[in-house]
Amino acid sequence: MSKVAVVTGAGRGIGKGIASQLAHDGYAVVVADFDEVNANQTAKELVEQGFQAVAALGDVSRESAHKEFIKVAVDNFGRLDTYVNNAGIAQVETVANITKEHLEQIFGINVYGALFGIQAAREQFLKQDDGDKIRKIINASSIAGHQAFDMLAAYSATKFAVRAFTQASAKEFAKDHITVNSYCPGIVLTPMWDLIDSEMVKLNGGEIGSYLKKYSEAIALGRGETPTDVANFVSYLASEKSDYMTGQSVQIDGGIQFI
Repeated sequence: MSKVAVVTGAGRGIGKGIASQLAHDGYAVVVADFDEVNANQTAKELVEQGFQAVAALGDVSRESAHKEFIKVAVDNFGRLDTYVNNAGIAQVETVANITKEHLEQIFGINVYGALFGIQAAREQFLKQDDGDKIRKIINASSIAGHQAFDMLAAYSATKFAVRAFTQASAKEFAKDHITVNSYCPGIVLTPMWDLIDSEMVKLNGGEIGSYLKKYSEAIALGRGETPTDVANFVSYLASEKSDYMTGQSVQIDGGIQFI
């Protein structure tokens, strides 16, 4: 029987890369996303490649969405083994100009979304008679969750919060044979970094692409990160090879930060 994973924000970008990699690893995958077109397209592509996949729609900032994602997993594939809280957004703003509305939006998706996913996954795992089998919760933090970035203060704060929930839930859930870890990408060549670059141009001037180029120059390995680079590490976290690892938030950034 295939293992089953839910991946939030899986319609495009890093999430799509993770969903594809887990499918290649033998997982049946629930492609969970707010965007119906992207979710359905990604699930369709995986099915056409011979994998088991289904789309599920919902807003991760709502508890009910995570319960629905898991219901889709159980209804279609019978169980849940791994829950990947990947969905997230970025905001570019100076600290002086961050508003309550900014925080409500980004914390709703990046932090509430991760917490509600952690809670819903644990609830499902406890319903299953899995014995000593390790079940996995995997969260998206960031290198900005280890060291804050200027102009990305609110985003950085959310990723620090994800690390905190990862550590605390790992300690609390270990007795239930549930591990909780996070992956911390760097400068990933996805639409999110295109947005960050364009918003920095609006605030600071310059040309489109200049800020992406500036930050990319700090990468020791000399190239921008791809969704596949991230997905390869998530593949490890979702595998039995990481069963003795919990509460960790590992930087996968090509060598930007060494902390």
